[in-house]
Formats: sequence, C-alpha cells, structure tokens
Amino acid sequence: MRRFRPPRSLRPAAASDSPARWLPMAILAAACASVCALAYPRSPAAMPQRWAPAGIASDQYESSPTFSPDGRELYFMRSDRDFAQWRILHSRCTDAGWSPPAPPAFAAARPGLDADPFVSADGKRVYFVSARHDPKGEDLDIYYVERETGDCKTDDCWSAPVRLPAPVNSPASELLPRALADGRLLFGSARAGGLGQGDLYLAAPRPGGGWRVRNLGAPVSSAANEYEAEISRDGRELIAVTDRGDRSHLYRYRLENGRWRARGRIAARADAFQVGPLLSPRGDRLLFAQADGERSGEFFLIDLKPDPDPRWPPHCAGAD
Repeated sequence: MRRFRPPRSLRPAAASDSPARWLPMAILAAACASVCALAYPRSPAAMPQRWAPAGIASDQYESSPTFSPDGRELYFMRSDRDFAQWRILHSRCTDAGWSPPAPPAFAAARPGLDADPFVSADGKRVYFVSARHDPKGEDLDIYYVERETGDCKTDDCWSAPVRLPAPVNSPASELLPRALADGRLLFGSARAGGLGQGDLYLAAPRPGGGWRVRNLGAPVSSAANEYEAEISRDGRELIAVTDRGDRSHLYRYRLENGRWRARGRIAARADAFQVGPLLSPRGDRLLFAQADGERSGEFFLIDLKPDPDPRWPPHCAGAD
C-alpha cells in the first residue's frame, strides 16, 4: 500500500523557507469611467483575492470548499499546520452570517481522517475521502452519503457512509472526488500503473453495475504529480492541481474535439501552493486554497471569464 503524504509543496516549510507575507492587492487604476464600463465587458480579475468570511477563516488550514445548491450550506476541510489531523466541517448561513463550523453528522470519530467534501449539483449526495477504514490512517478512499428526508428536521441528516468499491478505490489513496450529473466521477490517485507520482482518473458506472476507470492521459496526467482536479458542470473545463517539482499550482484544460488541451496556469503566487479548486456553477469563477504567510491557508477567489456572476461564492448576511 502506498502511504499518503501531502506533496512536498503542501507540507509546512522550514522557517527560512516561509512564504513572505502577502503584499496588498494592487488597486486597479480607474482608467475607464462608468460610461466605458458599460461599453466594454469587465475583464477577469488579474490576480486572486482573499475570500475569508468571518467565522470560516482561522489560523489553521482551510481547503476544498463546496456549497449546497441553494448556497446556504458550506462544507470544507480544515487541518492543523502539520497536516496531521484533517476533518470536514459544516457551516450554515444564518441571519448573523456563517455559523461556527462543526463536524457534520457523517464525520468520522476522532482520530479518523476525513477530507475533500463535494456536494453534488442536486444536493442529494456529499462525496468525500476518508481513512476511517484503515487502522493506520494512511489510505484515503472515496465515500459518499445521501441526504435523508422524511422525519429529518435539520439540514444535517445523512445516510450511513458508503465506501465505493474497486476499481474506483485502490490500495493507494484517492483524492478530491468530483461527481458529474451523468454519474461519472473524477478524482486523483497515486495507484500503480500511472504515468507519474499521481494521476487524474475518470470513473464511469457500467450499465450492469460496477465501474470502468480510465486515466485521463496526456496532457492532463503526466510524469509529474497530478493529484486533484475540478471539472465544470458541462465536463469541458478542467482545473488540475499539479506539482511539477517546485510547488503545487493550478493548471487549466479545455476539452476540444474529444481531447484535452492545455490552457496555461491559473494566475496565482508562484512561491505558494494552491489546492482544493472549486468552479462556480457557470465556470466563470474559481475558489481555491492558497498557503499564506499571515495564516496557514485561506480561500482565494479569481475570475476566469469577463463579467462573472457576482452572486458566487454565495453571500451570507453578516459574513462579508
């Protein structure tokens, strides 16, 4: 069994290698008056901006955000600075802002490790990875829970966790599951037979039961370490988390004529790692976690297209 360890770029750096504190975001010059703004579409933001709602950001490491379809619930992963303890937390939007994050009903009892939650587009399932089955806490597999209705009087009623079978899960660790509306599942894995240290895989349910799993192949998977990916709802845009020997960064791909085409790296700090990407429903904005000198890790937001929907990430009264 290959033991899961965060990539080198995710593990805490020595004090001499600590990232510098963030410089203030440069204020865009008001070169274009309001008439000009109406005449031309607004360009995507050049660099990410911190998204740190009160009560969510902490001095620990937050990553892998995901929202319920109505935007009233937020799930995310929080880890200590040593990446020794990971857990999934759940927050609700209230009149006072986001509620204090707490483990959801399906969370593993400590010291069990859970990470990488993802709420399906219809809100009926939450996928996540967990080491609850492994006494050594080393192997992360993909699980899901289904929302229960009926007598449930809260938004935190879920079925017992279901561990997906092989070949979705393997003796290696699986990371950041992403479910498409047609039932396919995207994830990262360091399983044997890949092209590099870790690769990206797409699993499709078979009509008669079971799964067919295939490596996405070049250029998405490579001899480097690809271990997380986010995919747009139409399945045509992909954001891969890749460590090419320096740090983990976000790389864009687009599906054209049945083949993935590289579109470059997301504009973010070169001296800090980025992980846990989440695309907006329209695919025009991206949330992700980035190591920060001021805090262990925070969420950052970047626009990917002109005139993105300003209603995402969901606003919560009292949180902004």
